[in-house]
Amino acid sequence: MNCLAILAIYRFEMSRFFRTLLQSFISPVISTSLYFVVFGAAIGSRINEVEGVSYGAFIVPGLIMLSVMTQSISNASFGIYFPKFIGTVYELLSAPVTFFEIVLGYVGAAATKALFIGVVILGTAALFVDLSIQHPLAMVAFLLLTCLSFALLGFIIGIWAKSFEQLQLVPLLIVTPLVFLGGSFYSVSMLPPVWQTITLFNPVLYLISGFRWAFFGMADVPVGLSLLAIGVFTALCMGVIWWIFRTGWRIRS
Repeated sequence: MNCLAILAIYRFEMSRFFRTLLQSFISPVISTSLYFVVFGAAIGSRINEVEGVSYGAFIVPGLIMLSVMTQSISNASFGIYFPKFIGTVYELLSAPVTFFEIVLGYVGAAATKALFIGVVILGTAALFVDLSIQHPLAMVAFLLLTCLSFALLGFIIGIWAKSFEQLQLVPLLIVTPLVFLGGSFYSVSMLPPVWQTITLFNPVLYLISGFRWAFFGMADVPVGLSLLAIGVFTALCMGVIWWIFRTGWRIRS
């Protein structure tokens, strides 16, 4: 494995993040504070607890997942799309670097950025509510797997996109609605039976449920299903990326 090539891609992508570190730090802090003002104060005053957990604390896992998923996709998609847009991707493809090393560099940097945002949001949330993490190792595992899997999805989107507008198409029209409808700010048990059944077909529900279980020991679906869902999703994304590099789809054409 060419570790120097992986490190070079990783450092190049991270340098762009560090150049806007202040913006990257302030933005999630402000957005998290606004969410607590709107949801915690306005809705929390009407809903005191959800299954024994204060509503302000209950929304923290969903809030982190919302930001982590969108940031992972955004960073990874832009990271690979921009070299393709300006044509430098061909220099990368002609270099003695395997597709696995290319993916590892870009996806690793995108996942690192999203993980940083997730930690910042968690720290900001702790200023508003009392948080207790019952399963810290599981919380870290779910967070890392989510960053990795959605960074892989973002990498696919970056290769698929033909314009900067298409980069935002999937995150805005598909991922964000699925997060909001996946129990990020409410418990599925609060829905009517018919909608509970429909919500079970939302794949994001399993990620948020497992992540919330790591915090409070409560979940809308079994934790095993959550791990299986994120494992299958990660494997599927890796399979698609392998096919893309094997066929050269939208890279060499």
